[in-house]
Amino acid sequence: MKKRILITDANIVNEGKIIRGDVYIQDGLIFSAGGNLKDFEKEADVTIDAKGKYLLPGLIDDQVHFREPGLTHKAEIYTEAKAAVAGGVTTFMEMPNTVPQATTLELLEEKYNIAAEKSLANYSFYLGATNDNLDELLKADPSTICGIKVFQGSSTGNMLVDNQETLEGIFEKCEMLIATHSENDDIIKANLEKYKAEYGDDIPVKYHPKIRSAEACYDASKRVVDLARKHGTKLHILHISTAKEVRLFDNTLPLEEKRITAEACIHHMWFSEEDYDKKGTLIKWNPAVKTAEDRDEILKGVLDDHIDVIATDHAPHTLEEKDNPYTKAPSGGPLVQHSLVALLEMYHQGKITLEQIVQKTCHNVAILFEIDKRGYIRPGYHADLVLVDLDNPWEVKKENILSKCGWSPFEGQTFQSKITHTIVSGHIAYENETFHEEQKGQRLKFSRK
Repeated sequence: MKKRILITDANIVNEGKIIRGDVYIQDGLIFSAGGNLKDFEKEADVTIDAKGKYLLPGLIDDQVHFREPGLTHKAEIYTEAKAAVAGGVTTFMEMPNTVPQATTLELLEEKYNIAAEKSLANYSFYLGATNDNLDELLKADPSTICGIKVFQGSSTGNMLVDNQETLEGIFEKCEMLIATHSENDDIIKANLEKYKAEYGDDIPVKYHPKIRSAEACYDASKRVVDLARKHGTKLHILHISTAKEVRLFDNTLPLEEKRITAEACIHHMWFSEEDYDKKGTLIKWNPAVKTAEDRDEILKGVLDDHIDVIATDHAPHTLEEKDNPYTKAPSGGPLVQHSLVALLEMYHQGKITLEQIVQKTCHNVAILFEIDKRGYIRPGYHADLVLVDLDNPWEVKKENILSKCGWSPFEGQTFQSKITHTIVSGHIAYENETFHEEQKGQRLKFSRK
């Protein structure tokens, strides 16, 4: 039986406002929110005193790689979901480039079964597109999976969709949201050969943004935007990394009316090419972290609604894998535990408001993916909540990193804010650095017609 929870005297950040009040949770749902709800104290099984703290909807991360099945030496659904929950992320959407790759509905259901057994967070999984599985994509039920994933860059084994006829078919016939990793592979290959001719395999990592260049990103993003406009496709372009790409997207329509949307990731909003000398391959991502101007324009795009949501692209590799020459070191890194505190650090720096953080990590993700009854603090909605102390500094150290890979690009960073409680579907999953794992997260449902 789910506990009845009363949260008292919180600063509730929700729907563009911050109000002081209480929240009462019953049967895993928000029963009442706002105002004085002390009358529920006798009924509550647990009361959380939130005085001085801020209560947010749990973050919904629309792009993670939790590596299971097949790559569990890097990460597992169990470990990464715990890291997510400790970071205030109550819901994740996971990518299909596992082993085997989730390119059939049968393989996709196997991932859902693992998550049902092991995930402390709520979950959904993308079905992966290939050059020859269009029939399988068209069988998918839009009410039960988050979307179709199309890789245009070849960092993902044989999931590269580079056949123009296939792309046309996917964009014409798939009614579900299509999420793309957009980089032009031909441009990248030509750039790589140029640098290999000069440096061999040991290319200085600072040239990563020259190899996976702004041109490669813009060219691919423009191509799929044009395709989506041609066919009326619901397109979502992941991890925008260049200033030029930001202007591909509309900021005049309400999100509910947009057919073409975009995501920004924490690392592209935090790091720049100036950090390669210190961080090396630890900040080698695809698409690459680029210039300070790109970083600043991405944040501006988030704030002015050219970019609709913020996510992580959490993609762990082991330190041993990262400690290789450029051409052998994989791209990606763990971020899901530190995404919210990094955004709150940007809040402390005056770059973004609390209301904007909630809009881009909670409300807008729910709107864009048409998630059923999540992403808001509203009566009748699932109780996915995170309680934050904005004035409780702590340092990221190896001993408090929860991702299985055991490292973070934020190691050594002091964050001003600390997450004290995370509630997942009405269950207190995380409380003052202690996990309560007796209840698992839930599979997302989507209210798509």
